[in-house]
Amino acid sequence: MGRLDDKVAIVTGAGSGIGAAAARLFAAEGARVGVADVREDAATAVAEQITSNGGEALALVTDVSSEVDASAQVAAVLGAWGRLDVLYNNAGVDATGDVVDVAAQDWERCFAVNVNGTWLCSKYAVPAMEASGGGAIINQGSVAAMVGIRRFAAYCAAKGAVVSLTRAMALDLAERAIRVNCICPGTVLTPLMESMIRERGNGDLDRGIEMTVSKYPLGRLGRPEDIARVALFLAGDDAAFVTGSIYAADGGMTAQ
Repeated sequence: MGRLDDKVAIVTGAGSGIGAAAARLFAAEGARVGVADVREDAATAVAEQITSNGGEALALVTDVSSEVDASAQVAAVLGAWGRLDVLYNNAGVDATGDVVDVAAQDWERCFAVNVNGTWLCSKYAVPAMEASGGGAIINQGSVAAMVGIRRFAAYCAAKGAVVSLTRAMALDLAERAIRVNCICPGTVLTPLMESMIRERGNGDLDRGIEMTVSKYPLGRLGRPEDIARVALFLAGDDAAFVTGSIYAADGGMTAQ
């Protein structure tokens, strides 16, 4: 028996990194998974990995900042499997710069994907979940929502908004039997985080990794699978009495 047997999930940003790890783990635990990513080749590759291992997956080309795409991904999953139980709002982008020198288009894109994307994907997932008897929404925050990070003003602000949105959603959706929680990962070495790590190392990735690891009591960066396991818990029935919670999966960084 898998922990997500008979459940249908959508994971956004599932073409790489944390999203890909979560999509594979959800499928291994019995879920049928909509693998959503803005890059068709990436979504298809992960979906094919799942199906080649005996799971069920559907590749979804989704720009989460597009209301049309957010609606279409839910329609596609309902067309394939007739229900929706789990939404993992994992897709995200970052932006470098402080409030003076961050480019306006980078600020706007950071909010469009991280905040608007969470809102839009949830907007269209909720009616489908309610029709299925309830479900779980997992939003992707960041330790950047909990502590300041130099020269990442837009990213910190956007992820802070996701944390606050999570709490509001949890209250609004409780009566619909939909739980809403947020994961705030520490630094995980994924394509999204590489720019931040390089920035910290003045362009030197290895130096940036060394400086970043020094901030973590567990002595290492996070791995995509570390965060995927937290998402699995929040998606499943083991978390049946958990909603409105913010989980810092950060190797102890914010405990200092």
